[in-house]
Amino acid sequence: MKHISAQNTVNELLQMAGITINGKEPYDIQVNNNKLYSLVLREGEMGLGNSYVEGWWDCAHLDEFFCRVMSARLHEKITSDKKLLLKMLLGKLINFQSKKRAWIVGEKHYDLGDTLYSLMLESNMVYTCAYWKNASNLEEAQQAKLDLICKKLQLKPGMRLLDIGCGWGSLAKYAAENYGVSVVGATISRKQYEHAKQNYKGLPIDIRLQDYRDLEGQFDRVSAIGLMEHVGHSNYRTLMQVVNRCLTDDGIFVLHTIGNGGVAVPPDPWMSKYIFPNFMLPSIPLIGKAAEGLFIMEDWHNFGADYDKTLVAWQRNFEKHWPTLKSHYDEHFFRRWNYYLLSCAGSFRARYIQLWQVVFSKKGIKGGYQAPR
Repeated sequence: MKHISAQNTVNELLQMAGITINGKEPYDIQVNNNKLYSLVLREGEMGLGNSYVEGWWDCAHLDEFFCRVMSARLHEKITSDKKLLLKMLLGKLINFQSKKRAWIVGEKHYDLGDTLYSLMLESNMVYTCAYWKNASNLEEAQQAKLDLICKKLQLKPGMRLLDIGCGWGSLAKYAAENYGVSVVGATISRKQYEHAKQNYKGLPIDIRLQDYRDLEGQFDRVSAIGLMEHVGHSNYRTLMQVVNRCLTDDGIFVLHTIGNGGVAVPPDPWMSKYIFPNFMLPSIPLIGKAAEGLFIMEDWHNFGADYDKTLVAWQRNFEKHWPTLKSHYDEHFFRRWNYYLLSCAGSFRARYIQLWQVVFSKKGIKGGYQAPR
């Protein structure tokens, strides 16, 4: 009877999103194990993710399933278990992104192997949202994004650029080759550090395996592309202080980050445990408070809908190259990464989460800032 009651409750919730259990639409779920219902009601997002990885349910179009779920805010209608709620509370009290713990995401996610990322991403291994305005494929969209950042930074030959959270060095390479600047890049991923050091010899690029809090020096421009998601609410002010310290008085800072519309929306517990350890999404008020008294906000650009297309492109590459990748990873990894990429695509499609590029200056740009789009 408990199973039937749980199934009825889940069915009622899914109907709010237009989803039918074992239905015929590509976004309907196909249930392979009836234990799914009570698990989801008990553990919420954690239960939904784990049960998919274990093969308890399938869906032909996971991205559209999650778009409907997030649009209907079904995740807010299911109460997670007490352990998860306690962890969310602790996240507000404990600095899970301290200098000691900051390296965990590098080890657990970015150090998974260059083979995975080289096949899933494009030629420059850009692992942040692409810019699809005038692009027809992922390669063009990522080149457009890199150029957009360079234009927003107003780079000129001879300038020094600090790229905090530089990834595999794609922006550093693009800026050095196309805008004639020298670049210092910092990452907490050993694999990213080794890749950049090996591949960008001969360019005026200095890649450092270093936490952002230890950065020193003066730079004409600073960028932080896909970094703030890993910084944590407790450290936003510290990040802004580091950038302020390193940026010349007439410099420009571009912040590129995923964000949410709520002030204190807790992170998805499944994503935090299995994909991005200790991640937290910033909000508009939190970014504003962190920058208060340090910077003037010159421009705020939201192109979160482009992340939907980017994630779908990554997922297609991942699936296409799985015959090569499966010698390195198991079936659980395959389902876990499909779930990660497509659930995020659906969340961006529903406009539940956003992608922001924010331009800051220290004292305001004389005559005003003309933002490229």
